[in-house]
Amino acid sequence: QVQLVESGGGSGQPGGSLRLSCDFSGYTYSRRCVGWFRQRPGKEREGVAGINTMGGSTYYAASVKGRFTISQDNAKNTVYLQMNSLKLEDTAMYYCAAAPSTTSNCGTWNKFNYWGQGTQVTVSS
Repeated sequence: QVQLVESGGGSGQPGGSLRLSCDFSGYTYSRRCVGWFRQRPGKEREGVAGINTMGGSTYYAASVKGRFTISQDNAKNTVYLQMNSLKLEDTAMYYCAAAPSTTSNCGTWNKFNYWGQGTQVTVSS
């Protein structure tokens, strides 16, 4: 049973920073793409960042590139999303997700099919 547990959400100010964490259990962590998605109010869920946990390649949506950084700690089975230069439009529920081990491009958002419960991020002044 795959389990993904997010933490680290909360409130931030425009221009500020937050870091999200995603802890894994129940499967071979190193064989999967791991990513972060978000669903903003009134919008569909969208891919934000992905990482190949074998090779370390990273993928970003255009809206967050240069501001957000996805990284991993294999020893802890954890993937992080460092969010800098926050904007009001970053307010969303953020979800950690994993894709099957056959997924080669971890920026192919529709391949992700294991989901965490989500953590809320609110950016306000």
